[in-house]
Amino acid sequence: MKYMLLIYAASDQQASCTVEDWIAYEKEMKDAGVLVSGHSLADLVTATTVQVGQDGRRTVTDGPFAETREVLGGYDVIDVPDLDAALEWAAKCPGSRDGGAVVVRPIAEFDF
Repeated sequence: MKYMLLIYAASDQQASCTVEDWIAYEKEMKDAGVLVSGHSLADLVTATTVQVGQDGRRTVTDGPFAETREVLGGYDVIDVPDLDAALEWAAKCPGSRDGGAVVVRPIAEFDF
């Protein structure tokens, strides 16, 4: 079953994990054969938000710049047998430390 691990960092503190921690985590997932895909996201100041109103008009703004304690920093998609396995990988993620969090969501698959 596929799960998305949404990796959130605390916006007001520096994480103590290093680039080497992230490289080791990704290597472990690849070696275990569970990594489907994953990416880090560029800094939040590069984000753009698009909204379409009921009248069909598009509004484009910089941001989001809402007050938040957590910032989505990236994601991984993994393919594991069950939720327990997904939770184990989330707990190993360097992003789950130092006030960060990893949200685990099953990926809905549709037959079209």
